Amino acid sequence: MASGDKAFTGSIPAIYDEYLVPVLFAPYAEDLVRRLGGMAGGRLLEIAAGSGALTRALARALPPAVAIVASDLNQPMLDVSAARITDRRIEWRAADAGALPFDDREFDAVVCQFGVMFCPDKIRAFAEARRVLAAGGRYLFNVWDKLDTSEFSHVAIRALAKLFPEDPPSFFERIPHGYHDVAEIRETLTAAGFANTEIETVEKSSRAPSPRAAAIGICQGTPLRNEIEARDASRLEEATDAVAAALAAKFGSGAIEGRMRAFVVTAR
Repeated sequence: MASGDKAFTGSIPAIYDEYLVPVLFAPYAEDLVRRLGGMAGGRLLEIAAGSGALTRALARALPPAVAIVASDLNQPMLDVSAARITDRRIEWRAADAGALPFDDREFDAVVCQFGVMFCPDKIRAFAEARRVLAAGGRYLFNVWDKLDTSEFSHVAIRALAKLFPEDPPSFFERIPHGYHDVAEIRETLTAAGFANTEIETVEKSSRAPSPRAAAIGICQGTPLRNEIEARDASRLEEATDAVAAALAAKFGSGAIEGRMRAFVVTAR
């Protein structure tokens, strides 16, 4: 993992939340919340909460008796989350998924929205999730399928490869879309101590108000921005324009819609 792959700093968290969450993450947040529908009370831990897409959905859907601890490795992302959510039952904690600062069996459910791909030691991260789960608890998370199953992201990366042909940015392929082998996921969870795992393929539609809005989110609201700027910081707007043009060429110049696919995992 490159040094900038987990760097959600500067203006990235706010851009991520405004431009990318509605396009890619909100639909899957609602899906995860639906799977927690039977939770009437207790404590829930969210790992890699990011800017709070799932946290907001959890706060809306779960009853007041469920206490929520939202954690993330990046304090700037938590700052964006906390500024947008006023629910007093939410506790915000900076935490490393591989070394959770919580007691054994402290939570009745653990959830993670598109975060496990960033964990360098996945067995350790999964084992930590299992350690803090109470008996009978559930660990729910989702991961993206291969890059070509998420149309907006795929078109964007192909456009950037043309712009930087000698050294194409690879963040999306390496990290967000780099952990999609279902057999490997099962084996890793088993190695971490989970005995019962269900994995479901879930397709959703990604929608953006314009190609430009989607391009801003992809190019400027993720660590992909760090890769673009590492190649030539003066070309960030050019890169954003190139992605916007590629999205418009495929999906149209108004509001756009594409397909995306992820795997949703439930481990007990």
